[in-house]
Amino acid sequence: MSENLLEKVVSVPAIALGQALESTKQFRTDTDKHLSRVREYWKTLGPGLTTGAADDDPSGIATYSQTGAQYGFQLLWLAGFSFPLMAIVQEMCARIGLVTGRGLAANIRFFFPKWVLYVSTLLLFLANSLNIGADLGAMAKAAQLLEPKLNYEALLLGFTVASLGLQIFTTYEKYAKYLKWLALILISYIFSALTIKMDWTNVLTSAIIPSITFSKEQIFLICGVLGTTISPYLFFWQTSQEVEEQILDGKVTLKLRREETSKKEVKDMRIDVWSGMFLSNLVMFFIIAACAATLNVVGHTTITTAADAAAALKPIAGDQAYLLFALGIIGTGMLAIPVLAGSASYALSESFGWKFGLYKRLKEANAFYGVIIIATLIGLSLNFVGLDPIKALLYSAVANGLIAPVILSLIVILSANKKIMGNWANSLPVTAVGWIITAIMVLAGGATIFSFFI
Repeated sequence: MSENLLEKVVSVPAIALGQALESTKQFRTDTDKHLSRVREYWKTLGPGLTTGAADDDPSGIATYSQTGAQYGFQLLWLAGFSFPLMAIVQEMCARIGLVTGRGLAANIRFFFPKWVLYVSTLLLFLANSLNIGADLGAMAKAAQLLEPKLNYEALLLGFTVASLGLQIFTTYEKYAKYLKWLALILISYIFSALTIKMDWTNVLTSAIIPSITFSKEQIFLICGVLGTTISPYLFFWQTSQEVEEQILDGKVTLKLRREETSKKEVKDMRIDVWSGMFLSNLVMFFIIAACAATLNVVGHTTITTAADAAAALKPIAGDQAYLLFALGIIGTGMLAIPVLAGSASYALSESFGWKFGLYKRLKEANAFYGVIIIATLIGLSLNFVGLDPIKALLYSAVANGLIAPVILSLIVILSANKKIMGNWANSLPVTAVGWIITAIMVLAGGATIFSFFI
């Protein structure tokens, strides 16, 4: 064999090997870039993600399940309709916290008559305590679905102690991370729905084209969906968590927090808020679709609790969907109960000028943690005095129907005020949308209250 031929024989594999190594190196570089972007995106997520996830609490899951079970795919469009409304409101709340360095209740106390705030926060405390009770009951029932031998009362106490312990004895930095990771439990509902065979053409058509029957029952349910999606406790929690994040970043005084808000801070906040609200409404979409494709098809149209929905799914959709649904109830409850109790405590503490904040220790903010404990214990006690969880949710809906439009009005006024918000005040189109959302919630709240009394 000639030397030239030998060189060619040897060089071909060498060139191929070199190209393969170069391709591998490029692949690793591209993968590292993608992973870096994912890590950066995950780092950006925070209060918006946990607020959105907390919106899909066991009570909300029950409402979405009933929507799909009773009306099939007909009301699936509500998930897409409510998404921008919810995101715009929560962004206003986040911007108020980010720019003013104060929670929502503190801002209302500073700029509006105090009686408006006192009435609203007391109704919020009542509504949240009732909601906590319903959620604790749903979690205990869901745990019994997984293991029937577990004692209901022991489960209630266990979930209550675990929730209070994490809020009171965990530092805010660790607690925020816990809530953030727990938000991912919502993905179980997406997986649960994807295990079910459904007509996706019908699903997508129903999601895009609105359809309403205008019956009393359907209007009541639509109001319930809007009420559980655009809910007052989320407004107070979102604003206060933005302040908590600022304190975590070293802005421990109001003066430091009120320094000029950067474009990056607002951009990151918007990514966080819109991501969290998208996840929340995506889960709503899949819960309605899953129950429509299973429960509605076989005529199981009455769902009273989230645990009912999980139990009803088992013989129809199989063990996998049932298991994911039940686990989701427990996980979302562990996320939502601290948000319900915490938002009420932020509102009351800011209203009355108490020391507050999850970054503070128990001995530094006795009243703040006291409200969290009392709200949670009231919710727990409801499960021992025989109050029907559905009635608890109805009472909660009435309280929210009364205060949501009022608080929304104050949010729009605050976020549109250039003297308060400076360069980050609402634009005219955003303010207009804010008032449209308020009008929608006036109608929804009025219809909910009217339906309750007739």
